[in-house]
Amino acid sequence: MKYKNPKLTVDVIIEKGDEIVIIRRKNEPKGLALPGGFVNEGEILEERAIIEAKEETSLDIELKEILGVYSDPKRDPRFHTVTPVFVAKPIGGHLKGGNDAVDAFWMNINEIKSHEFVFDHKKILLDYLKWRKKKGTYWSTK
Repeated sequence: MKYKNPKLTVDVIIEKGDEIVIIRRKNEPKGLALPGGFVNEGEILEERAIIEAKEETSLDIELKEILGVYSDPKRDPRFHTVTPVFVAKPIGGHLKGGNDAVDAFWMNINEIKSHEFVFDHKKILLDYLKWRKKKGTYWSTK
């Protein structure tokens, strides 16, 4: 039997005051995104989130919360992915793009609405703005 299961990914919102880390992707689809990537078999989601953040931003992070889970089959134009989105704070390192990120930079949260993002990352970030005002859990179907 061959199953066509979604691929599992993790995404991370790294926040410091009113700023978050945004990366510019090296690979298709190119554009602005949250740090994140694919989870390998045998990995723990939280550990993969910390690794992806380090690889793409050069920052050491501490996970604080889970924003939600996003599973809309259309969220990634390449194939169906499911991602838990973590909220984290930086605890070390110096921000610099690496691995799949050409660049990494701080963006003021007030600028989110004026930028386009790849995947469903704009929806995730708009949910994050709501979450900052009133904590809750978000997902792609609401």
